[in-house]
Amino acid sequence: MWTVGALGVLAVSMVAGLLGGAADISPWQVVLQVVDWLPYVHVDSGLAPVEQGLLFELRLPRVLVAAVVGGLLAIAGAGYQGVFRNPLADPYLLGAAAGAGLTTTVVIVLVPAPVVAIPVAAFVGAVGGVFLAYVLGNTAGRGGGTATLVLAGVAVTAFLSSIQTFIQQFKVEELQRIYSWILGDVGGGWDQFWLVLPYAVVSSLLLLAHGRMLDVLSVGDEEATSLGVRAGRVRLAVLLAASLATAAAVAVSGLIGFVGIVIPHVVRRLAGGSYRIVLPLSLIGGAAFLVLADLIARTVIAPAELPIGVVTMFVGAPFFVAILRMTRQTAT
Repeated sequence: MWTVGALGVLAVSMVAGLLGGAADISPWQVVLQVVDWLPYVHVDSGLAPVEQGLLFELRLPRVLVAAVVGGLLAIAGAGYQGVFRNPLADPYLLGAAAGAGLTTTVVIVLVPAPVVAIPVAAFVGAVGGVFLAYVLGNTAGRGGGTATLVLAGVAVTAFLSSIQTFIQQFKVEELQRIYSWILGDVGGGWDQFWLVLPYAVVSSLLLLAHGRMLDVLSVGDEEATSLGVRAGRVRLAVLLAASLATAAAVAVSGLIGFVGIVIPHVVRRLAGGSYRIVLPLSLIGGAAFLVLADLIARTVIAPAELPIGVVTMFVGAPFFVAILRMTRQTAT
């Protein structure tokens, strides 16, 4: 029931994403055009060729990219929370997004590499960022409580972001484009969608396949080992899959924060804490959330646009504070 309901919300949000925009197009005509895109269905929407092109070449790929990126960030956040058994773990806070952003910036600014190499570079940076945060949290923050890892991630994020800012100065003429990328952008078109899709499929399937294993790990390593689960191998697999998901999202959309912490917590509140439920619902819920966030970004100050990262931070920052307070109350 939860899955069906989540898919319904996603469908409604995607249709709303197609309806919203600066161009004034009849909602009924948009719905008819969407029906006409279905296989073996032919419906006359009455839209002019220019309007059809706007829907197919601009709005549709933007909605699809937002859905894929949102789903990846949310399921990656759920995966990180399961691996570290920390409710505050998040791609943005653990240094994964900052690491992916740094290596992506290096490739764009300093290395004349093909576009297909960007996700690979982002993956290396994402894994490196999480590794640095994990090592720093373990060596410098013993006994610091559940927020120690997040504090280490914040430090790593600040450090990597400072390096990224320094590298950007080598191409001052592209600062506007880089700045737009840092604040998040899902308007890359079909090229961006087809670029991220293979990585999204692989990382999502890997994470979904480990839902039961994460449930077993939640009871402790010794109990998991007694049940035949190799805790180290499971953690490594989930960590790599979550980092791949984060890297793919960052490579095509830039740095979009708080999706990976907001959506998994909402899912847990509504549907329970089993990762067999949290992972798929986070994937669907994250997709719907970012599509709606992009719709707000495109319409709130139309015809101008807000960076989508501004919208997610506006929602996510108060939510993060609330989660932090609940976590501290639970710890005490």
